[in-house]
Amino acid sequence: MLNFSREKYLKVTGGALELREEIERVVDKVYEKGFKNIFLIGSGGAVATFYPFEFMINSTSTIPAYAEIAAEFVLQNHKQFSAESLVILSSLSGTTQETVAAAKYCKGIGATTIGLTGEYNKPLADTVDFPIVNFAENDFASDSNQLILYLLTFKLMNKNGDFPNFEAFAGQLEVLPEKLLDAKEQFEAKAEEFAVAFKDEPYHMVVGSGNTWGRAYSYAMCVLEEMQWIKTKSIHAAEFFHGTLELVEEGTSVILLKGEDETRPLMERVEQFAEKYTKKLTVLDTKDYELEGISEEFRKYLSSIVTSTLLQRLSVHLEDKRNHSLEIRRYYRTVAY
Repeated sequence: MLNFSREKYLKVTGGALELREEIERVVDKVYEKGFKNIFLIGSGGAVATFYPFEFMINSTSTIPAYAEIAAEFVLQNHKQFSAESLVILSSLSGTTQETVAAAKYCKGIGATTIGLTGEYNKPLADTVDFPIVNFAENDFASDSNQLILYLLTFKLMNKNGDFPNFEAFAGQLEVLPEKLLDAKEQFEAKAEEFAVAFKDEPYHMVVGSGNTWGRAYSYAMCVLEEMQWIKTKSIHAAEFFHGTLELVEEGTSVILLKGEDETRPLMERVEQFAEKYTKKLTVLDTKDYELEGISEEFRKYLSSIVTSTLLQRLSVHLEDKRNHSLEIRRYYRTVAY
């Protein structure tokens, strides 16, 4: 695979899974203290990674969950937030200004805080009650964070009596990194074909729903816009027919991220429409990937990470074919704002 290190990928994802024992100890301590709801707080790609977990908690558990954008949250005076809330924050660098400010705000209220980050001795890890640290860089950070969140949020739900099959689920996560590698390899040729065909495309629509909505949101904003400077709109499939459909023409690039959760019919409806009105339809469907060793009952929860791992290959090939590094920025962490 182009610009890919299998060893590095397995080290990062393996490092996330090795945190299981630590994560379960944290969950035990959190339950010993007690909490009445969960807040998932981050900025940009971090909060986007939380969106599928908000969806999964609210559709699986009786624990109320709220995914919030850090900068808005500290100004909102959210009436469901209190000292009895459990807060999970995420910042790979551990220095994201808005997320660190949110962590300090939550600590000031007295809420229990957990921080997902890539390094100790950084502001986020130093602020929260329970730092959960696995080193990763931008290329594989999403998969790392999602593996940690599967272990963390599903154990929380298990302790609450909502997800009795946690042991089986967590056991199957152990084989997932290898199966994600298989999915990457299966997708590689398609990723290159997309990059060749769309390297000069000026505008994309990225559509998702349920467990893939966060991926649609983050891929549009954090990759195609931030890293490739391509105008892109993320659209929720449930909202596609309330405005955005009017912009679809024969030459409009529409990228659909189809998962396997309860919202799949929403994506199928958009797909049926797009097939009629554009010649530039791209569909990433998690059902196309076998994931040997993963039970059918758990596949719907994994749509987010499967989609994420495929999109990583799309990014690498776009970088190559467009001769535009994924690391270059004009403004982000470059100028004062």
